[in-house]
Amino acid sequence: MANNRGYDVVVDVDDHEGDLGHTDLQEDLEFHSSNFNEPASKFPSSAAHTNFHPPSSTTPSHSKRYLWTLSFYAQHFDVDTTAVLTRCLHSLLPFPNPLTRNTNFLDVLDGNPDLYGPFWIATTVVFILFLTGTISQYLASHHDKAFVYNFRLLSGAAGLVYGYTAFVPVGLWGALKWFNRSPSSATLGETASGSINLIECYALYGYSNAIWIPVALISWSPVSILNYVFVAVGFAVSVVFLTRNLWPVVSGTEAKVSRGLLIAVVGLHAGLAIAIKFLFFAAGPAAKDIKGDEAEKGERMVRALLGM
Repeated sequence: MANNRGYDVVVDVDDHEGDLGHTDLQEDLEFHSSNFNEPASKFPSSAAHTNFHPPSSTTPSHSKRYLWTLSFYAQHFDVDTTAVLTRCLHSLLPFPNPLTRNTNFLDVLDGNPDLYGPFWIATTVVFILFLTGTISQYLASHHDKAFVYNFRLLSGAAGLVYGYTAFVPVGLWGALKWFNRSPSSATLGETASGSINLIECYALYGYSNAIWIPVALISWSPVSILNYVFVAVGFAVSVVFLTRNLWPVVSGTEAKVSRGLLIAVVGLHAGLAIAIKFLFFAAGPAAKDIKGDEAEKGERMVRALLGM
């Protein structure tokens, strides 16, 4: 060994698969010469055995996504069903409970807000509002003549839900961006820590609409008081979800500003609930006999504001 002298190596060659552990000195043993005397350059280096994936000469680079490109929006639709259902659950149960564990919705987003859930939630609310609103009108109509479908309900639902979900988050985000600016970074338009970005605003408001799906499904009753109760519950759940998750963000501003922003959030959301009540779940025949003029006047006002 010291003189790099070769020696013979005994190798057990077993040609029979079922003959385990059997060694015959005459048949199974072969002698091979060692190759320790060969130059070390003939042996492959250890890196060749361990480096299964050789490093690439080029490093991956993340391409920029611009607002006017399709890839910018596609990245916010890349979300799985489990994540969407989890976020819907948090929006439907904003109160402390063992399922959501009182977790802030922005923490649930975990820096990966999506537009897939908000889009399909809003679309579902639009069609269910049209369906149940049509049922409510049918129950409140006189059956001595053929019932005519009012497809203006569909356009009204689309304008109301899509408009609210599209423009209110932009206004809130703009207000937060303005009031969270520090004097030193005012010219750069930078926001203070704890702020919320625009996509997170869209996700927050989009998932807050999830409560209107069950509310719309049960609010076609001809009993007016039940419709008021159902819409009030939907308003309460969604506004608690919004204010509870927005408070850590708006509290970073001045006290007057934070109160004003929360009042604006609650007021706009109350306007949405009132519009849903009077546009799609008008009072039934029994209630119209009692408060027909009042209900009709409120419905005309809401329709005038929405141009219906």
